[in-house]
Amino acid sequence: MISVPLWLTAEHDCSYLEHKLARSAVVHPDFPLDTLLYSRLIEQGFRRSGDQVYRPYCDDCRACVPSRIPVTAFKANRKQRRCLKRNQHTQVVIKTAEYNERHFDLYRRYQIARHEKTTDDAISREDYLHFLGSNWCDTWFVEFLIEGRLAAVAVVDALDHALSAVYTFFDPEFNDYSPGVFAVLWQIEEARRRKLEFVYLGFWIEDCRKMRYKNQYQPLQGLIADQWQNIHFQQTHEE
Repeated sequence: MISVPLWLTAEHDCSYLEHKLARSAVVHPDFPLDTLLYSRLIEQGFRRSGDQVYRPYCDDCRACVPSRIPVTAFKANRKQRRCLKRNQHTQVVIKTAEYNERHFDLYRRYQIARHEKTTDDAISREDYLHFLGSNWCDTWFVEFLIEGRLAAVAVVDALDHALSAVYTFFDPEFNDYSPGVFAVLWQIEEARRRKLEFVYLGFWIEDCRKMRYKNQYQPLQGLIADQWQNIHFQQTHEE
């Protein structure tokens, strides 16, 4: 068993829950990582942001639950089946994780439209690659093309037993196609095709709207008390 050195960050305001402090256990930046080792760490609840691998390590909060979809058991609900039908002609192209000006332009427009960024906010090429890319992980930039136009890009890590959904950004003009949902559904089907076990979705946070959506993909497993177990939720008539 490899011993992985960790260090704790200082406490800071939580990005997801108001009036909460957060900190993380981070793999030491000098420790050499590769896709195989990260495949083991993600099973233990770790997550990648750029080259940094971390896990929440908050003193009095366990709201961040690592989540994954067992792909052979997944069943699309009615809304997801409608999304698949709308995207039946969407073209998907897997590309290597290299800088692409079209991707970067889409990323900037997405941040302005969906995350209250302004044109005055400096979103640099370096920040973009530092957030999404990695020097050691097998990462894809997956293009979704609608009528020949770039509608979305999903950043996906290919692990030894799973795919990991890192981030998806899309053109707001294609909102009616639900590109974020379709990107997850495509990853589930691609994992099945490659005979992989899971799609990792990052942290599910019940009390955070932008992180709660993950329980729409069922069955969803969460790492709770160091055990992977199903996360259940009450479906509505809209599902």
